[in-house]
Amino acid sequence: MSEQPDTPLVVVFGSLNVDLVCRVETIPRPGETVLAPGYDQLFGGKGANQAVAAARALGGEGRVAMVGAVGEDALGGAVIDNLAGEGIDTAAIQKAADRTGCAFISIDAAGENAITVASGANGRLTAEALGDERLDARSVLVLQMETPLTENLSAAATARACGARVVVNLAPVPRQLDAATLEQLLALTDCLVVNETELAAAAELAGLPAGGADEQAGALAGRHGIVVIATLGAEGAILADPVAPLDRIAAHKVTVVDTTGAGDTFVGVLAAGLATGLAVPDAARRAVIAGSLACRRVGAQSAMPTGAEIDAAQGR
Repeated sequence: MSEQPDTPLVVVFGSLNVDLVCRVETIPRPGETVLAPGYDQLFGGKGANQAVAAARALGGEGRVAMVGAVGEDALGGAVIDNLAGEGIDTAAIQKAADRTGCAFISIDAAGENAITVASGANGRLTAEALGDERLDARSVLVLQMETPLTENLSAAATARACGARVVVNLAPVPRQLDAATLEQLLALTDCLVVNETELAAAAELAGLPAGGADEQAGALAGRHGIVVIATLGAEGAILADPVAPLDRIAAHKVTVVDTTGAGDTFVGVLAAGLATGLAVPDAARRAVIAGSLACRRVGAQSAMPTGAEIDAAQGR
């Protein structure tokens, strides 16, 4: 094994779940029951997913650290073992009195999904678990919104104090998020990653004029002096940089089996690219390819590509 870096290149602060996944013809409507022939138990949580995506892109070996919380239960132990098996540093994972988080996922015949998340121990995660010894000026901290908003803000402030860059995936948009808190979060952010729904919510909270995704992403980037990336599913992504022209990145063509985890794959691979010195457009293009590749198989982490697979799809 090669020598490990003194500090991880990517540090993910976020959620850890076990996913229960079933395939159905159609996702049930309110009051409707549908039957599935069976289900799979897989590892998930946006934080864990993004950590695995980054680790596979980087080749593991301690280059990624996970900061999260699990319960004192069998699922929690399995979650930690799974991450360690991916070469991820798990020393900062907290143990909480609540049960390990679970997600209940239905996937329809077209590969679209509906997800309900029981947060459990994720709601107990504190920024104290992050510490500043895991971060330095070359590190990238990755945040999502399945853990307490106040703790995400504290983690971002810690990263900025250490000179690290901060990638925020505003997913899901917290119900308690208001304009002032969004302003505070974006002031600590280097790169904001959102889908179209999350972009529209952020633009509305920021008081920006109504418009299309291009206009909203560009306006957010210009107002806050940050990079904004809007993922568009099969349409690829929009990259808005306040100091460069708006860029549209086409998706990589694949046969879609399951879109679960594609967005998390994008975020993890983007962070890995930034941490290894890629320019933002190059890191984003690599992340778009990785997100597309993740749609070829069922599940989140189980479908994420390796660095070699991403390289092959890029024609390297």
